[in-house]
Amino acid sequence: MRRESCEVRLGPAAIGGGLPVAVQTMTSVDTNDTAACVEQIVRVRQAGGRIVRLTTQGVREAENLGNIRRELLGRGVSDVALVADVHFSPEVALAAAEHADKVRINPGNYRDAEGSRLRGLIKKCMERDVALRIGVNHGSLAPQIVERYGDTPQGMTASAMEFLRVCRSEGFDRVVVSMKSSNVRVMTAAYRLLVAAMDAEGMRYPLHLGVTEAGNAMEGRVKSSVGIAALLAEGLGDTVRVSLTEEPECEIPVAQRLVDYFAGAASSHCGSAGEAVHSAAVNPRADGQKHPPRLYSELSPGELADCRIISYDGRGPAAPYWRRAVAALDGDRPVILHRRYDEQGEALWVKAAADFGPLFLDGLADGIWIDAARNEDALALAILQAARVRISAPEYIACPGCGRTLFDLQGTLESIKQRTGHLKGLKIAVMGCIVNGPGEMADADYGYVGAAPGHVTLYRGREVVRRNIPQEEAIDALLELTGR
Repeated sequence: MRRESCEVRLGPAAIGGGLPVAVQTMTSVDTNDTAACVEQIVRVRQAGGRIVRLTTQGVREAENLGNIRRELLGRGVSDVALVADVHFSPEVALAAAEHADKVRINPGNYRDAEGSRLRGLIKKCMERDVALRIGVNHGSLAPQIVERYGDTPQGMTASAMEFLRVCRSEGFDRVVVSMKSSNVRVMTAAYRLLVAAMDAEGMRYPLHLGVTEAGNAMEGRVKSSVGIAALLAEGLGDTVRVSLTEEPECEIPVAQRLVDYFAGAASSHCGSAGEAVHSAAVNPRADGQKHPPRLYSELSPGELADCRIISYDGRGPAAPYWRRAVAALDGDRPVILHRRYDEQGEALWVKAAADFGPLFLDGLADGIWIDAARNEDALALAILQAARVRISAPEYIACPGCGRTLFDLQGTLESIKQRTGHLKGLKIAVMGCIVNGPGEMADADYGYVGAAPGHVTLYRGREVVRRNIPQEEAIDALLELTGR
């Protein structure tokens, strides 16, 4: 069953409280460019999105939200909630609360949850009926949290709970919480831990689901779908953002596919987060596989004869059925999951990733068989890579872009993919600015980060290696840095 949450109003929209899971996105243009923001938001609304986030890195950007809203009303768009995305400055969050329907803050940018600045923001939100998102990001936790817990799902949970307790102490319940990471395993673990912690303290705040910096094309859709579906299948999630390095309106149909796929399943055969964790814990496969999962096409007839193939021919998501079937097995014969699909393209990518991904995340299967009209080995490998159980290609951790982006993010990502496709196993971050650079690319081996217009800084892990390289030289410098 779907997790019970309180309803949170965001101006003309609302999430939680049993409402259908909402989909949302974020603009990718300068928030001071009113016309460009309005055009993107209009396209998002036409695609079906009613919650749009805008970067507000300064007071000027926060105040321009008022101009953007007036222009939208002039265009006949009155039902879209505007969310201010604040990173570094608590003072900007206060300014944003004067104009936004919801303010997103990163706990890592506050010295501590008990500080007066957080309570001041809560007071302002209460005065203006503004919602608040506690947006915890892997890689940008506060120093005191990292010192105690490390940069871990446990640390992410501790950070969120610290801030949620302050909200509750102030009698403020218009709160949404997110636990994002570009690492799908970290992301799903963090949400599961958070739900357990909130349940223990009687908290029912809505959950915003998403995988950060998922990239683009098939890989971006698969990576997002694996992580988000693993949680939707457990009845978790009240709003979803699929983070793609593409135009904002491209994110809405992908998110809606996921939401629609699980809409009926949550009340029928989906298990809870607790059931998912328990079934993974008692099944010996969850302790780690001796060999990476195999594709059906890689197995010989003799190997196939020794496997147990679990097929699903129902109409809804396969993951809950497969989870129960695998948990009921005894012995240690390899398990292959199989499903036949009529879909192609994006519809197939999302559906297959949502079906297979959660089982491989929890180590519950040994082989994958996507039975479709054409060979889908590339899709199968992308699902296994997203679950981090078999690495067959580079992984690109690429932000979707926002008003802070300092170069052509979409074109640059494609160029980097073309030049680095042979670097199997490397995690390469392509980040639009220093805000999302050092922190949110925490899991990357190398980083290509916007430093100034036309200039890039390269990272090895979190270490700056070369600063302010002209962009036309940066990809060559990145390849030189990798040594391959």
